Amino acid sequence: MIVDVLGRRFRNLRVSLTAACNYACTYCVPDGKRLQAAAMELSSDEMVKAIRLLIESAGIEKLRITGGEPLLSPKFDEVLPRVMDLGLDDVSLTTNGQLLPRKAELIKASGLERINVSLDTLDADRFRAIARSGDLATVLQGIELMLDAGLRVKVNMVPIKTANVDQVLPMLEYCLDRRIELRFIELMNMGYLKHDNAYTRDFFGMEEILELIGSSYEYARTDAPFDSTSVRYEIPGRGVFGIIANESEPFCASCTRLRLSSNGYLYGCLSNTARHDIKDVLAMPDDLARKELQGRLLNALGDKQTASFTGETTVMKFIGG
Repeated sequence: MIVDVLGRRFRNLRVSLTAACNYACTYCVPDGKRLQAAAMELSSDEMVKAIRLLIESAGIEKLRITGGEPLLSPKFDEVLPRVMDLGLDDVSLTTNGQLLPRKAELIKASGLERINVSLDTLDADRFRAIARSGDLATVLQGIELMLDAGLRVKVNMVPIKTANVDQVLPMLEYCLDRRIELRFIELMNMGYLKHDNAYTRDFFGMEEILELIGSSYEYARTDAPFDSTSVRYEIPGRGVFGIIANESEPFCASCTRLRLSSNGYLYGCLSNTARHDIKDVLAMPDDLARKELQGRLLNALGDKQTASFTGETTVMKFIGG
């Protein structure tokens, strides 16, 4: 087992099925241009083999399927049921929800138990302005289908000072009414925002989020898993919400995440452009592949920040959300 000086190891694998996305969210891309599939993306067989080898080589305990937008990938229908058979107790999915109604039966049949839906507003016009695509009603329908199927649903919202701060309380109420955990994600200093004043202008941090929620609700901090990215709060009698406070309360020192891009690169840290190609490993026999992966995993673990997120020009959508 590979462990660094801070006691961190890779427990949580996030896999980008594709870099393509059917949205062009303002905090992700600067010009409204939708992200396209990366060159030489892994096939379904290669992706499943890579996941299996990383489980065996790194001791992965949790898997999250992400994108881009994973439901947009032709591989999704084949990869999901196959990874559900790899023996992990915790497999989940992150999606923008636009294609959930089309994929609901497949998801239910797969046995998936957890899903995260990215949603930044309950206002249809604001939704289109932020996502630059899509339809709010379809996303809300998809969420209801997942709840009806018995999946545990979380909703991820990025509060943006100039765009949707007035939606914080309506979104929280919507989620509390449905026993959904809403997670507020602080704007990340990544991609084009790394060198754009929009980051400073639009950042709405944990202190401001809690002040706004405190104007309407009483809440108390509650426990979260040791390597959780989310600081969790309970509203007595109603439910919980979380804040992924990458800037206000960094979690780098306990990060156990490893990311596999759709074109076969390992990333040990969002705040580091270093990447480690494993496409050649996938052509090797399993014993040799597991041995070869050890060195690349060690390098990826060494890429992690020790204290706090410093930002990077890498676009998160390319490397698994």
